[in-house]
Amino acid sequence: AQSAPAGRLRIGMCDWNLRRQDVTCFELAREAGLDGVQVSLGLPSGMFLRDRALQRRYLHESKRTGVAITSTAMGVLNDVPLMSEPKAALWVADGIEITRALAQRVMLLAFFGKGELREENTEDMRRVTEALVELAPRAEKAGVILGLENYLSAEANLRIIEKVGSPSVQVYYDVYNASTKNYDVLKEIRLLGKAGQICEVHIKEGPHYLGETGKPDWPAVVDALGEIGYRGWLVIETSSPKDLLDDTRRNLAYVRKVFARLAG
Repeated sequence: AQSAPAGRLRIGMCDWNLRRQDVTCFELAREAGLDGVQVSLGLPSGMFLRDRALQRRYLHESKRTGVAITSTAMGVLNDVPLMSEPKAALWVADGIEITRALAQRVMLLAFFGKGELREENTEDMRRVTEALVELAPRAEKAGVILGLENYLSAEANLRIIEKVGSPSVQVYYDVYNASTKNYDVLKEIRLLGKAGQICEVHIKEGPHYLGETGKPDWPAVVDALGEIGYRGWLVIETSSPKDLLDDTRRNLAYVRKVFARLAG
């Protein structure tokens, strides 16, 4: 269940956008025509996927439906910040082991909401960097990449990565997030790609359908991703203003059409 047919893009969707942060996400994703689901590891109430029986159910449903797990996600860090909550680092450590148990390579670490990283908040930057220094060896041993998703520039993320000094810390690139901060998205993709630091990509257009506003410029994004040789998952993180299945199918069709050149 971990691969798409040859010559076909691998396109997944976040379980929170499917509104199914549980094992039923796979059946819904299959119905929508998706290849995979990015699965949440926990909620503010706790790390529910610590449960090994539940891990087995996730793997079983992934195999049964033919819908892969694209990667795992620690969106919970938006409410339990890594820079200020001691248990957050323990949860990330648990998340690494869960990700390994699910046979996954990428674990997204989110830094929004209460946990938003801002370069001018030097103390927060220091604490997160120090936490990553401690967690990176565990991730390396497990064969897991910690993907940083935040509102920082590519340069700021690269400075964190340089200080951590581990191949297991990379950037989870969200094209729309970067564009809302007025970063040069195409330049960032090429910069991060040259450094080999994009582990996975989120695709969204805020509250709109993909391609509805012309921002980001998706064909140009496809060109930039093609230049850096990106062939990983494209993970849709779209809202559904009308019907969840219909909206997802519409966005999925757009990605399959516009990103087709990345198939290989």
